[in-house]
Amino acid sequence: MTVSLRTPLCDLVGVRHPVVQTGMGWVAGPRLVSATANGGGLGILASATMGIEQLTDAIHEVKERTDEPFGVNLRADAEDAEQRVDLLIREGVRVASFALAPNQRLIGKLKDAGIVVIPSVGARRHAEKVAAWGADAVLVQGGEGGGHTGPVATTLLVPQVVDAVDIPVIAAGGFFDGRGLAAALCYGAAGVAMGTRFLMTRDSAVPDEVKQRYLASACTDTLVTSRVDGLPHRMIRTDVSDSAERSGSLRRLPGAIRQAVGFKRMMGLSWRGLVTDGLAMRKAQQLPWHRLLLAANTPMLIKAALVDGDPEAGILPSGQVVGMIDDLPSCAELIDGLVTEAASVLQTNATTQVTDA
Repeated sequence: MTVSLRTPLCDLVGVRHPVVQTGMGWVAGPRLVSATANGGGLGILASATMGIEQLTDAIHEVKERTDEPFGVNLRADAEDAEQRVDLLIREGVRVASFALAPNQRLIGKLKDAGIVVIPSVGARRHAEKVAAWGADAVLVQGGEGGGHTGPVATTLLVPQVVDAVDIPVIAAGGFFDGRGLAAALCYGAAGVAMGTRFLMTRDSAVPDEVKQRYLASACTDTLVTSRVDGLPHRMIRTDVSDSAERSGSLRRLPGAIRQAVGFKRMMGLSWRGLVTDGLAMRKAQQLPWHRLLLAANTPMLIKAALVDGDPEAGILPSGQVVGMIDDLPSCAELIDGLVTEAASVLQTNATTQVTDA
């Protein structure tokens, strides 16, 4: 029997289950996104590591693989952000998600076209800001989450945001099973978003040997470091992360510059575009120039591990939840198991007898 948990998130974006697969660079491609969508969740296509032509092709491929709603994650500070927004509008993509808060004008343009806008935030004040600007929902990631992350635990951050805004809140950071989904709903969230858990599925294109590295990791095998790109970044310990922790950032600049130039070529960016993107990132994230160059290097380090299959040559973004994962289900199996278990937990709690002391 199919179990369903209907929340405002489901009604907002048109999915069957309140489960979101996050837009992980190099990981959230057409195969993973369409598998998530066909499983009843909301798949988010990662565009930060795609040129605009690649993104166009990826959107078309997702559409060929599924008729279900899906989203695209955008960088609000990218030089071609406006072009990408126009692309989403032309293609009728259901959801636009943002790693950094988009400006009010971009939000309005997307909403006028009928696209649901869901920025990701890591602080209550940021959620309040994007809600005031018209965002339809907000994805809130706590410190347990992988990749760039903040200092506040999910269990503390989500209730803060739920109390502060009147739009659906999606909880992220530390979720991997139905108990977590049930807990998030009890906190007042409208669903959960997961990155590491979806990376660890059979539908993920990450090489199997890299998935085995994730499977072998414990909750204590991740670290949060600012030494890689100047921003707090949670990842599994590798030779690269250990080297970054030991060495000064200036010593790593020559290699970072070479990698950044390689990323420029791969993305089809002009030198002007690369500089413009850098200036926008520097302004948004308040990075000094040497840290900015390290940040430009990060996508190539992630590619080395998650695409090229050499964990020790790159970095492995991961939430602490990696230590709780011991299998590789399909996306459909994962989502169905989450929802079924969450429904059981909520039903059990609903029938718990409450008595006066």
